[in-house]
Amino acid sequence: MAEDVAVPTDETENSSAEAGTLTDEDRNPTAEATAAADEARSSRETVIELADVEFGYTATPVVENVSISVDEGEYVAIVGPNGSGKSTLMKLMLGLLRPDEGTARLFGEPAHQFDDGDRLGYVAQQATAAKDMPITVREVVKMGRFPHVGFGRLSDTDWEIVDDALETVGMSAFADRRITQLSGGQRQRAFIARALASEADLLVLDEPTVGVDAESVEAFYELLDALNDRGITVLLIEHDLGAVAEQADRVVCLNREVYFDGPAAEFVESDALGRAFGTAASFVGDSA
Repeated sequence: MAEDVAVPTDETENSSAEAGTLTDEDRNPTAEATAAADEARSSRETVIELADVEFGYTATPVVENVSISVDEGEYVAIVGPNGSGKSTLMKLMLGLLRPDEGTARLFGEPAHQFDDGDRLGYVAQQATAAKDMPITVREVVKMGRFPHVGFGRLSDTDWEIVDDALETVGMSAFADRRITQLSGGQRQRAFIARALASEADLLVLDEPTVGVDAESVEAFYELLDALNDRGITVLLIEHDLGAVAEQADRVVCLNREVYFDGPAAEFVESDALGRAFGTAASFVGDSA
């Protein structure tokens, strides 16, 4: 095999020298690849953008000097102790609250003016109202089509989208079952299916695994990974720090102000957790 290897000689080196040294043009493949990667990053839509945001229900700020940008396709988790402002921050992001100071934009528009509901899917923390709704799973998922068709009759295409959403979350077999008869994990899957049926670009989940058994939680996170792989932007507010460290690509650690914003792996190694929680919080079995 060694005989087949071309070994540089003085002659070949001289030949290269005659051709001149490497130029920028010679290096173009690498430069082009880098430029393409930069262009891909810059071309991604900014889904959420907060700049110097402050908000308080009283004179005391609940959220202070927060600047966060989330691009399409990201999987971002927001963590923090109880009362840290996580839910308030989410409401500011979605335009449900307006900042006292600073700006909040959603898909490039002022968040409080955003009305393109089919781009946004929201899954709440085990909503008690959902447990009492006397409707089937398919009817819940059907609601995801309302931003597109209003309350009119769904077309065959709409129903195909509903059924595809049910299949995606593994709930086809439960389509005709009442939502009241589902477990916590199944109910959350049904509401994710509703978001998928709306063809949402952004999926926001507010502590969705509260009250869900461990086996269902694992399957739930596998589903979120699959949806993110499909290009859906995932914004997760979560109390389970261990799950966040394993699942999310990026972590924002909040306690009124941002203590950390970066890759999940770096968050695990940082001191942000202790500073934000004011304790030696652990990533294992932590439910803060």
